[in-house]
Amino acid sequence: MNKPNVLPYLLLDSGSCRKLEQVGPYRIIRPALNAFWRPTLPDKEWNAADAVFERQSTGGGVWTWKRGLRQPDEGKWIVRWGEVNFLVKPTHFGHLGFFAEQIGNWAWLRESAALLPADSDTLNLFAYSGGATFAMAQGGANACHLDASRGIIDWANKNQALNHDLKGKIRWICDDAMKFVAREQRRGHMYRGIVLDPPSFGRGAQGQVWKIESDIADLLASVRAILDTSGRFFILLTCHSPGFSAFSLGRMVRQAFPDFAAQVESGEMLIPETSAPDRALPAGLYARLRN
Repeated sequence: MNKPNVLPYLLLDSGSCRKLEQVGPYRIIRPALNAFWRPTLPDKEWNAADAVFERQSTGGGVWTWKRGLRQPDEGKWIVRWGEVNFLVKPTHFGHLGFFAEQIGNWAWLRESAALLPADSDTLNLFAYSGGATFAMAQGGANACHLDASRGIIDWANKNQALNHDLKGKIRWICDDAMKFVAREQRRGHMYRGIVLDPPSFGRGAQGQVWKIESDIADLLASVRAILDTSGRFFILLTCHSPGFSAFSLGRMVRQAFPDFAAQVESGEMLIPETSAPDRALPAGLYARLRN
């Protein structure tokens, strides 16, 4: 449950390729490369930020904590967003530990999981810090959380401890996604719901290279083999990679699931802004299917 001292995440404003966010008790500025419009809020609101993240040409970036503040609590605090509590840890890539644009998908996953038969198994590949995993568990499903990084799984475990309303059970797996899916296929283990948020590029423990533009079709085909489509099921694919569009992402899911092509929907992931009800910041794409 949401504890009284856990403050929410809010997107206050965006513009000039930046976004102004209230992350619990701290106001921060981060890049938003597609926010080409002018900011809505006056400069004084932006100037009141506690921290600014700026990218470097050599990769990564630098956090600057203003007015003498040091990165608080060794860079860790808790916020609530999308009915989930998250441990925030600003990284040198500018990430916070959750992707706010997934809020609409989490609501969809919570609703989709609640429609499944009791004790249904679901799978979250490239699962990061657990937002989608927790949404499926909140809907009552058993969720398998898979990520190739042990450190990320430990982070997700800490997030689980912050959320006491998880109805389903969570299984934690540290593995390569493609290898795990292939093993599940050999075992005959089927899932009723699968979530995929693959990176643009990655390298496995044995040096195997992942490129989303060349490997996503094979991954979808493999996932199709372990998704039980005999009754209620769902699949969600999200993407932050250049070169993709909502239409192209939807077309790939329709190609992988031709019998259910008419039920595929796709679009942009949006973070709603508090400055006006009709404003939002687009940040990635989704394609999803629910039967």
